[in-house]
Amino acid sequence: MMYGFLCEGNPFFDAYTDSDVLGKIIFVALLALSVVTWSVLIHKLWITKQVKKNSLQFRKTFSDSRHDPLSLPNAIIKHSEYPNAFGIIYDVLKNKTLEIFDKNGKNKNASQLYSADIALLEAHANSTIASLTKFLEKNLYILSTIVTLAPFLGLLGTVYGILTTFTELKSSTGGGSNQIILGGLSLALSTTVLGLIDAIPALLGYNYLKNLVYEFDADMDRFATDVLSTLEIHYRKPGE
Repeated sequence: MMYGFLCEGNPFFDAYTDSDVLGKIIFVALLALSVVTWSVLIHKLWITKQVKKNSLQFRKTFSDSRHDPLSLPNAIIKHSEYPNAFGIIYDVLKNKTLEIFDKNGKNKNASQLYSADIALLEAHANSTIASLTKFLEKNLYILSTIVTLAPFLGLLGTVYGILTTFTELKSSTGGGSNQIILGGLSLALSTTVLGLIDAIPALLGYNYLKNLVYEFDADMDRFATDVLSTLEIHYRKPGE
């Protein structure tokens, strides 16, 4: 975090105290961006890890019941604060399969799936995976925004610090000009550094989380394919 920079005797603290109102606002804004970055990063990382953990546990449960793929009760896949992604996919496919069986209940093919039924189940699985991926990517745009915003905000502080330095030099007289130059440059460079300190972890965190979600999206595709193939083996109408 950035709290350690804003303490007495630190160049960032000195630059903050020597700046005017606008300079202080820029410092506070950069500090706020740092807090937001780490809050979003830690929160999304925790959620993604928990969702993946719950899903992997359910995959083992499904593998143990592969001989009867529709036997798992809904109570097994109920999720708390963190969705059980594989459980949700299974629940959707199970319910849609039972709906198909129910519609075919008046004929002898009540527990059989046609090619069109398999295609319908696959479409529902893809829609469910897309919804889960959207949930996992929620608020990631904040990190990508900070990646762009923080350096520009730091640059604003830099330009403003240099501008105020030249303004004070123009109006000053005597031998204190060196001190004015050093103070102004300290303000200018401090905001640049703080902007980069905000942007770098935001960029790394964003790319890491996007890659984590991408890999888990592939895992959800594989699990959905596994469930669909198991249903097809058990219930597909012969000759279809």
